[in-house]
Parts: sequence; C-alpha cells; structure tokens
Amino acid sequence: MGAVSAVVLTGSPALAPLLARGALRSPFKRPRPDADYPRARLVLPGVRVDQDRLAAYERVCGFATGDDGLPVTYPHVLGFPLAMRLMSGRDFPLPLLGLVHTSIEITRRTALPADREYQLTVYVAGLSPHRRGTEATVVTELRDGAGGGDLVWESTSTYLARHRTGTATQGEAPPPLREVLPPVAEWRLAGDVGRRYGAASGDRNPIHLHPLTARLFGFPRAIAHGMWTVARCLAAHGTPRAALVRAEFRAPVLLPGTVVYAADGDGRFELRGGEKVHVAGGVYPAAG
Repeated sequence: MGAVSAVVLTGSPALAPLLARGALRSPFKRPRPDADYPRARLVLPGVRVDQDRLAAYERVCGFATGDDGLPVTYPHVLGFPLAMRLMSGRDFPLPLLGLVHTSIEITRRTALPADREYQLTVYVAGLSPHRRGTEATVVTELRDGAGGGDLVWESTSTYLARHRTGTATQGEAPPPLREVLPPVAEWRLAGDVGRRYGAASGDRNPIHLHPLTARLFGFPRAIAHGMWTVARCLAAHGTPRAALVRAEFRAPVLLPGTVVYAADGDGRFELRGGEKVHVAGGVYPAAG
C-alpha cells in the first residue's frame, strides 16, 4: 500500500496524450479488486473557467447560456483531465481501454459563480469487486478560492473494468420490476453530438466521434458520452442551488438516434430508447 500524498499541479494536463498513454498501457494491465492503486491526490489550484468553452458546453447540453453559475455537471469536466492522469498512469491497475463509467453521484452545496477561482482535487478512493469485473471509485472535489477554501461541490464516479470473476452470472435472478416514469419529451439526437460535446469538454474518446472509430471498439456507430446524457437530462429537469444528483449509466446511446426523456414529481428521471433504459437517476435537495 502506498502512502497518501498531495501532488500540486501547475496546470490542467492535456487529455489527448493521456488517452494515448492509457491506451498503450491497457494490454499490460491485469485488473483485480485487491490490486494496489495510486494514492496520490492531484491538486490544481487557481482554476478559472474558460467562458467560451463553458458557453459551448451549455449549448450542447441544453443548459441556459449566460447564467452566472456553473451547471451542476460542469466541475466534472474541469476535473476530468486530472482523473485521466491518474487512470492512465502505470500504477493504476485497470485498463483505460474498455473502462466503463457506470455511475456518478454529485453534491453541489451552493451556487458556483462562473467568474470565481477554484481549487480542484481528484483521487482514487478505492477498488471493489463487481459481478462483471472490478470497479474503481474516483472522487472529484471543488473548493472555493484559488488556495482551497470551503468544499462547494464534489462527485463520486465508478468505473468498471470487465474481466472474468469467480462470481457466476448465469441463472441470476431477473431484475425487479421498475415503475415506468411518464414520458416528458422525445429527443432526436444528431450524429455530431459526440463531436460537439468532445470539443466543449475535451473528452475526444474515439468511440464518441465517428462511426468508423466507434466500430474499432465494437460499437455499430458512435455513442453519446455518458456525462452528456446525464447533463442533458439535468438541463431539462433543473436542479436546486444545493442539490444531490445520482445517476446510473445502464446502456450506451447510439448516434444518431431517438430517445425519450421521462421524469416524475419526486425528482426521478430516465433516458429511454424503446424498452431500454440508458440513464436512470434522481435530483434531490442537499444541505447547503
């Protein structure tokens, strides 16, 4: 087990080299839930939001542009390069290629002005067994002020590496019957959604960009970013100033395509395609 340490960065790392590095190292990774993992906490002080990129993000996700506050999902975009630096490293035991974002929980404690300075911290909280492989938990924290004041936003994401396990998957009990949420809107998604979101977020994973590059990884055509799907739902749903958001990514959304956004009065929402649920989540008030 390694010692916990803080690594203070002088700037946000570029995503493209990290994705390439992680892809090259993936064949040599042997994932297992009892493996060691990086203990470093990456800290990026003095974070300022690029207003043009923020506006592009708001447009592609459907958030109102020109608001003073950051969308509830935007700090994830700010922290994603730090998470990729950790997950593409030699000491991260799960292969980056094929790693699936399975869930996210976000707590926003207060409004996040877009013109303030913040401090980001990202770390791997641990590994755990999953019936289909090994899951890593990655935490992102946003603190007020360049030097790190109050914790104003945090998220916990799980990422699954599929591999053989000792847990049998045959003969599993069927999932419990779920209540079907009432449909609210039907969205026709253009084929360039992945490219537009990639330009705004910096996440240019090839599975999201073009049919040809997606086929190299086993998809019939490009798929939408999971974080775009939840952001699009939250833009339609709305969130209180202090909010708790939970979302599970259950099935990829093929582009182009048509999906149904559904929600109820208790904060729950879904993104569906026919009988398939792509995203299921909820929005709840949180303590400020």
